[in-house]
Amino acid sequence: MLTLDKVYHANYVLKDAIRMTDVIYSPAISNISGCDVYLKCENLQITGSFKVRGAYYKIAQLTDEEKARGVIACSAGNHAQGVALASKKFGIKSIICMPDGAPISKVEATRSYGSEVVLVPGVYDDAHNRAEELHEKNGYTFIHPFDDEDVIAGQGTIGLEIMDQLKDADVVVVPVGGGGLVSGVAYAVKSLNPKVRVYGVQSTGAPSMANSLEHHKIETLPSVSTVADGIAVKEPGHMTFDFCSKYVDGVVTVNDDQVSAAILTLIEKQKMIAEGAGAVALAAVMFNKVPDVKGKKVVCLISGGNIDVTILSRVINRGLLMSGRQCSLTIELVDRPGQLVGVSEIIASCGGNVTGVLHERSNEGTAINGCYLKLQIETKDFEHIKLIKDSLKANGFKVL
Repeated sequence: MLTLDKVYHANYVLKDAIRMTDVIYSPAISNISGCDVYLKCENLQITGSFKVRGAYYKIAQLTDEEKARGVIACSAGNHAQGVALASKKFGIKSIICMPDGAPISKVEATRSYGSEVVLVPGVYDDAHNRAEELHEKNGYTFIHPFDDEDVIAGQGTIGLEIMDQLKDADVVVVPVGGGGLVSGVAYAVKSLNPKVRVYGVQSTGAPSMANSLEHHKIETLPSVSTVADGIAVKEPGHMTFDFCSKYVDGVVTVNDDQVSAAILTLIEKQKMIAEGAGAVALAAVMFNKVPDVKGKKVVCLISGGNIDVTILSRVINRGLLMSGRQCSLTIELVDRPGQLVGVSEIIASCGGNVTGVLHERSNEGTAINGCYLKLQIETKDFEHIKLIKDSLKANGFKVL
């Protein structure tokens, strides 16, 4: 049985191994969200993620015999780095099975700690199956990423820190993949103050825990697809399902566009980098997914910052579109001199900035002298986009 004493013991063991990350109040994001938003910055943790807490505590509790056999783990990237770092600290051989689609930065970071990486075709669950096979075949000690009491206790130390750093918190919002993080945080928070509400957040492309809780039984998704690779889990843990059923007030979902907008908001408003999984809690608050938070003190757990730089630009572009900072317009024109000048003057007068122009002749079935003008425009927000469209229409241009 997990006890609060065990979580406190984990906190003691981890004292010199990890850093106590800050809880930062964000006035700018609070104004957007309509509540007092505080960010628990586990993206600034060593290895760039909370996962080192559970992995390190679990490995610290192994017997000498278990350590001697070496450890094996499966991970989308962050648990891998936590296990690799802890194994290096204790001088233990480690093998990590990772999905072959894991961000290159996470794979290379894991290798840099001295672990052997086995890339497995598929998603996290496929990597888990391979790790189980190697565990059975070679006798390695298996370090589960979430469905383990010691791992959950390690993650629960975040709950202790939050309650110490913001004693009057009303709501804590936590990313959910397999459920180890939200289980530990919810258990610690509820044990210290049952009045604090704890919500989990999953991606709409991987809602395994949300579906399981809704139907009161563990369910396995046929597939997962989300920019939040760190929480792309087909099936929640049995232990974590029980913890979530008892201690979590609800699990909500956000889509990739909302996650991208949250990542962009953190970059712009907080000068902070988060990966997809790390930003889902903020996305849920920004897009009103969490009930009854207006005017409340809400802690969003930013669980990791290990985003691959190769996809960061794509995520930023999606975030710009989602927040009305960028738009695409198609205008049907009569192909005659001065049309482009007229459109450009209107957009400029409204304060828009044209960044891309494509001129196309009309297709079959349209006017012989017709054409289409496709524009990419930098804008301020959705109201600004509406102003530009309305101004174009008022001047006789047909916006499609």
